Amino acid sequence: MRTHGGYGVGARVFHWVTVLLVFSTIPIGLVMTQDLPRPTQNTLFTLHKAIGIILLLTIVARLAWRLSKGAPPPPDLPRAQLLAATTVHWALYLLVFAMAVTGYVRVVSGGFPIEVLNAIGVPPLLPKNEALASAAKVAHETIAWVLIATLTVHVAAAAYHGLVRKDGVVSRMWPPFSA
Repeated sequence: MRTHGGYGVGARVFHWVTVLLVFSTIPIGLVMTQDLPRPTQNTLFTLHKAIGIILLLTIVARLAWRLSKGAPPPPDLPRAQLLAATTVHWALYLLVFAMAVTGYVRVVSGGFPIEVLNAIGVPPLLPKNEALASAAKVAHETIAWVLIATLTVHVAAAAYHGLVRKDGVVSRMWPPFSA
C-alpha cells in the first residue's frame, strides 16, 4: 500500500528500522575500541555484533522487499538530483551490507564469537584465519567512514528537501506511524 506518491508502509518500516539499527551501531563501533574498562568493552562488542547480525538480516530482507515491490514514481526533480538520489540510495544498501559482512568475517576469522549466533546454534561459517581477519578489519573500518560520509549526504539532502525546498520529497519515506 502506497500513500501520497510515497513508499508503502513496509518500505517505510524497513527504512526506519534500518535507521535505528545503523544509528545505534555506529556510535557503539566508535566508542568500543576506546580505552574503557574491559567489562564495558566486552558488553559494547557483544552489542555491536548482535546489532550487526540483525542489520544484515534486515538489509537482506529490505533489499528483497525493494526488488519485489519496486519504488513509487520518482519525484519531479532535476535529472541530476534524481541520479544523485538513486546513487546514494543504492550506495547505502551496498555499504550497510558490506559493513555487516566484513564485520562478520573479521570476527569469525579472528576466532571470536558472535554470541547471538552461538546462542541459536549457528556455527562459524569461516575457519580462523588471521590474515583474512586483518583484511576484513581494515575493510570494515574503511567502509564505516564511507558509510558515515554517505549517510551525511543523505541526511543533508533530506534536510534540504524538508526544510528548504519543502517539496514533499521527505514525506515519501516519513515514518508510517506519523500523522
